[in-house]
Amino acid sequence: MSQTLSEKILSHAAGHEVRAGDFVVIRPDVVMSHDSLTPSILKIFHEQLGASRVADPQQLVFTMDHVVPAATVSIANDQNRVRRFAAEQGIRLFEVGRGICHQVLVEERIATPGKVIIGSDSHSTAYGAVGAFGCGMGSTDIALAWATGQTWLRVPETLRVILRGRFRPWVEAKDLALRLCREVGLDGANYMAVEYHGAPWMSLPERQTLASMAIEIGAKAGIFPPDPSLGEEFPIPEWLTVDESAAYARTLHINLDELQPQVALPHTVENVVDLSEISNQRVSVVFLGTCTNGRYEDLATAARILRGRRVAPGVRFIVTPASQQALARAAADGSLQTLIEAGAVLTTPGCGPCMGRHHGVLGEDDVCLSTGNRNFRGRMGSPEARIFLASPAVAAASAATGYITDPATLS
Repeated sequence: MSQTLSEKILSHAAGHEVRAGDFVVIRPDVVMSHDSLTPSILKIFHEQLGASRVADPQQLVFTMDHVVPAATVSIANDQNRVRRFAAEQGIRLFEVGRGICHQVLVEERIATPGKVIIGSDSHSTAYGAVGAFGCGMGSTDIALAWATGQTWLRVPETLRVILRGRFRPWVEAKDLALRLCREVGLDGANYMAVEYHGAPWMSLPERQTLASMAIEIGAKAGIFPPDPSLGEEFPIPEWLTVDESAAYARTLHINLDELQPQVALPHTVENVVDLSEISNQRVSVVFLGTCTNGRYEDLATAARILRGRRVAPGVRFIVTPASQQALARAAADGSLQTLIEAGAVLTTPGCGPCMGRHHGVLGEDDVCLSTGNRNFRGRMGSPEARIFLASPAVAAASAATGYITDPATLS
């Protein structure tokens, strides 16, 4: 019988056919955790579960990305405990500066079509960009997966998003992601999978942006049907095909030809308006980065806009590449030099100031335009600060003018 992509992937993992609403116990292909939560997972693993050895070291991946390099002595001590545990257990660990977990797992081809990947980070939905079933889980669930090699899931219903048309100049995948938040709401796809159809032309970075932000509408997973455009590094299992007659809980149609640049207003990611509705909104901080928009393509877009321009007086433009590879590519083609010459401040590849722990914490008077994924009160520092969300193109244009700006209006 016809199945959604999530049903197919979880059926393959379970070894029998499953449908939305079923509960399954499976062995995930990958269990990821990062420096911010791995210490608490370790505590649960040892103290609550009484475990000393992980079930399968090859299943686990650790990354150092959330607060890197360490910002305090306690964080440094926690990270060193994680390093010792990884060495003792034979667990893969990607060190400080390698990049954000979600970007690294794709670059390293650890995330590939048809795999089930669970992570300690809510944006583990990002792995759906390559046709994997990725989802975030809490620390106790991750600790149990370490100890047993298994996890359980309820098979999600699916929201199908059908795209037609193409992005207009200076309209990007981030604008589509924000538009979906606007249309669906914060919990409109609660514990559902989101499947994106109708855009086989969309690049892998664009898919990563959309899959990453699926969690912002409550989704358990966000999945693109994998196709040959991903390249030979992402082999597609024969069984992972799209069934047009699969049962979808809801279908949403989006016309990209009509999509305008979008901006999320403080203090929720569903509070989205067309950029054209915003007038003379000053900013003091512009942040380009995160698992949503810190890739090479995002840095290159910002460089194209800022070439020959300077960051506006009174604006701090913080640039945090998503990975070492993104940084190296931007350096090789001159994009990085352009950003630095424009006045950008470069930080270590990783999550940067996204969650307000280092590299640019916001003060109470700050107004930030971020390419990140969340803008609730206190997300990046003071709860009195205001955070707007937008695309890399809008971010770069705004850094140049000092107020939220449509890049199409720059001569």
